Amino acid sequence: MTDLAILGGGLAGGLIALALAEARPDLTLLLVEAGETFGGNHVWSFFARDVDRGGKALTDPLVAHRWQGYDVHFPGHSRLLDTPYRSITSERFDARLREVLPQAALLTRAQVAEAGPTHVTLADGRSLTAGGVIDSRGATGLPHMAGGWQKFLGQVLRLSEPHGLSRPIVMDARVEQIDGYRFVYCLPFSDTEVFVEDTYYSDTPTIDRETLRSRIDAYASAQGWQVVETTREETGVLPVIAAGDFEVFWPASDPLARAGVRGALFHPLTSYSLPTAVRTAQAIAALPDLSGPALATATRDIARRNWQNGGYNRMLTRMLFAAAEPERRWPILERFYRLPEPLIERFYASRSSRADMLRILAGKPPVPIRSALAALTGRGHPLASLETGP
Repeated sequence: MTDLAILGGGLAGGLIALALAEARPDLTLLLVEAGETFGGNHVWSFFARDVDRGGKALTDPLVAHRWQGYDVHFPGHSRLLDTPYRSITSERFDARLREVLPQAALLTRAQVAEAGPTHVTLADGRSLTAGGVIDSRGATGLPHMAGGWQKFLGQVLRLSEPHGLSRPIVMDARVEQIDGYRFVYCLPFSDTEVFVEDTYYSDTPTIDRETLRSRIDAYASAQGWQVVETTREETGVLPVIAAGDFEVFWPASDPLARAGVRGALFHPLTSYSLPTAVRTAQAIAALPDLSGPALATATRDIARRNWQNGGYNRMLTRMLFAAAEPERRWPILERFYRLPEPLIERFYASRSSRADMLRILAGKPPVPIRSALAALTGRGHPLASLETGP
């Protein structure tokens, strides 16, 4: 029997395993992953100030790329921000887990059929027992919640000549606005290697891969880049929450602990999960009792506090999805990126102050006032159900 089984070797589950390996080396852990490697096929990026000193110690060994500052571009406004920016690749994530955890703690190609607070049944019939179980396998849908979707297709492009970027472009909204708020995201991995992602804040979770590939090709051509090879491709569909009922989504009677998307542990508007995943891993590593029932209570409490703290950001999501016409969502983000840089940093880290909240809403709104009031009172554009994903 293992002390703790963590289901899902993605960002949330892997960070929990790494935090526990550091804080509680006496524990026996088992990280159960359905795929062949941990972390899947992903690039996770974050702002350096999203994590505290303890979080930095946890994430620094995972970082594959670092930059000082980033750019944003909108039709009427461009800006360089000085906030340091970081990226983690799934390859580095997988390697770090294998460096830190013993081989006996790592189980891949293992599909979970059923799980409870102290047991796991795998699809191949194997049964595992544990002092506690945390379910961090992600989720394709969020029952009893509504909002929209952030969806994307990203490619690593190898170019014939240097691309000329010295820092990331976190948002380039100077592209045709299709299927909601659309922007292109660029990470310069080397002088001739760039990650380009076509991203949408959309009312539907559907991705047409061929169409998005052609749009990335068009974007690269517009920059004057000659693509020699595409060395990586990833897609994602992430929920964006505008409304919901947490008590029904995660009832107190549920005996299984959760983490990550399965527990709605992410930023409601941006779907940004790394800061919350780091804080969750740190909180779990500090728990005195890691038994199944104690974990269920503790992780639900963590998620409930995150939900309560996210009320303001869910309101902003309603403004984005219910007040603005899909192709006119970009002015909301353009206006946001005219605000003071420390406020922007706190927003992404889910640490907005009351003064920040007032400042974001101050002045002339980027949507018609009548539409904004309709959205806030439930009479705006209908929100998508997040019950089922792609």
